[in-house]
Amino acid sequence: MRLVCLADTHNQHRDIAIPEGDILIHAGDCTDGGTRNETSDFLAWFSEQPHQHKILVPGNHDFYFQKAGNLIDIPENIHLLIDNGREIEGLQFWGSPVCPGNGNWAFIRERGTHIKKHWDLIPDTTDILITHTPPYGILDQIGSGAHIGCEELAKTLELVQPKYHFFGHIHQASGRLQRSGTSYFNLSILDERFRIMHSPAVLDL
Repeated sequence: MRLVCLADTHNQHRDIAIPEGDILIHAGDCTDGGTRNETSDFLAWFSEQPHQHKILVPGNHDFYFQKAGNLIDIPENIHLLIDNGREIEGLQFWGSPVCPGNGNWAFIRERGTHIKKHWDLIPDTTDILITHTPPYGILDQIGSGAHIGCEELAKTLELVQPKYHFFGHIHQASGRLQRSGTSYFNLSILDERFRIMHSPAVLDL
């Protein structure tokens, strides 16, 4: 089974070459301003992709998923994961869009107990975790050198230990890292200047 994974496309999805595969995963920030029109355009494009299964976890730019909630018309062939999971081909997927911090972004939670409530929902049977934020200290370094991933998520991962963890959010830290039995992927396609600099990750399981 082939997974094709990406994140942080910010309305540039139609300019990205998408490899063939079985499951297409987007780990957030599919839009830029999070408007209804942007969201509809992305969902139409995502739904048209030939992959049998499609999983979407929104990001902090994707306001419409937060504002409209259950009123969004999600195509039937897209699995929208917002603090919930899905079993596909015997694999347990779990997704959450929440990110640590303050400010007027979508799905933002305060660090500490506020965001920990979301990570406590992740089942310990999870094979593939999809979040928008990285865990603290893993592919989360910004240009100043600071790490801005989520501390509470990093603690949860020590307990859950999924085989794979996909995320984005930090454009400067796109890449892959293996640690303690988990393969971590920062799937950001665009760099910090919103230029297409990376290709989707392809995994054969």
